[in-house]
Amino acid sequence: MSVSSAPVTALPTIPVMRPWLGEEEAAAAAEAVASGWVAQGPRVAAFEEAFARRVGATEAVAVSNCTTALHLALHLLGVGPGDEVVVPSFSFIATANVVRHVGAEPVFADVDLVTGNLTPATVAEVLTPRTRAVIVVHQAGVPADTVALGALLEPRGIAVVEDAACAIGSTLHGRPVGEGAQLAAFSFHPRKLVTTGEGGMLVTPSAEVAARARRLREHGMSVSAAERHASGSVTPEQYLEPGFNFRMTDVQAAIGLVQLTRLDAMVARRRERADRYRELLAGLPGARLVEDPPWGTTNYQSCWLLLPEDAPVGRDALLGRLSAAGISARRGIMAAHLEPAYADRPRVSLPATERLTADSLVLPVFHQMTDADQDRVVDALLAALR
Repeated sequence: MSVSSAPVTALPTIPVMRPWLGEEEAAAAAEAVASGWVAQGPRVAAFEEAFARRVGATEAVAVSNCTTALHLALHLLGVGPGDEVVVPSFSFIATANVVRHVGAEPVFADVDLVTGNLTPATVAEVLTPRTRAVIVVHQAGVPADTVALGALLEPRGIAVVEDAACAIGSTLHGRPVGEGAQLAAFSFHPRKLVTTGEGGMLVTPSAEVAARARRLREHGMSVSAAERHASGSVTPEQYLEPGFNFRMTDVQAAIGLVQLTRLDAMVARRRERADRYRELLAGLPGARLVEDPPWGTTNYQSCWLLLPEDAPVGRDALLGRLSAAGISARRGIMAAHLEPAYADRPRVSLPATERLTADSLVLPVFHQMTDADQDRVVDALLAALR
């Protein structure tokens, strides 16, 4: 007589990230739909004002995503063919792509092994007379020291554009990332703390620059569709210069307004989860979890772990073992200079970038993560490394 065992119930997969969205966001989106105005309109304007206040910026211009915000920033600076823009290879490939979008050439610089960010020393190595701008990435929410970089670049007339895609809620010298930036671009992709599904924001201290950015995002129109509607009269528009379709919708902005109210709680929770990871992984020899730099605080948009060079299991094999255990970790941040899209560029040696991209992984971290979830991640990680 055979005895059948009870079926084994598989544990649910722990995602690398889960947006914190609730009934408030659903209600705000539904209200925008019910209003009949779902394109760029009053909610976008309200979101811009709220976002500017939150990051300490004078002006904020909502756009379709962070890539278009960076593209717009370079366009506003007049960067084009014949120019070079220094970028970190250690970043999502959009950082380099936007340079190509305006006809200029990206020049890859190495990063600091601890922060994953550009430094004055790594940037100085690649400056040339053709350098027009440097895109400084606050990688994975870790603030780059833009004050030190500005001291190097401003006397040379080189513009600093901040890729703050991941950095909402991070701080730099006691101020929010974005405050005081000449041009900074933020992302609202679902992997970010504040999400609108897709979307981006460009911040600047200049009202004139912001006004031009708002025209350019809407095909270069002198009067926006929302302004024409609000005027109550026939207001013919002119197209003052070739522009783009980089608009955000009011449905997205309605969600973003709610998300901003959650930001402080999101940052506090992620920092708490990161501290707990640090405690749980303290016995893992040679491994290092990303942490605050001396000049600021990170929001832990990504909680990445650098494995020791002599780890018994390679990073990719480790990811496979975690996946088999129901843990959705991710490879570390990419190295754009190693991608086929940039095979036409001269091959450069970026040792810190290549070490980080080969030997780091992003651990799950999200607002709803419980101690039990985190214990399961750490247990699976330690077991996979044995």
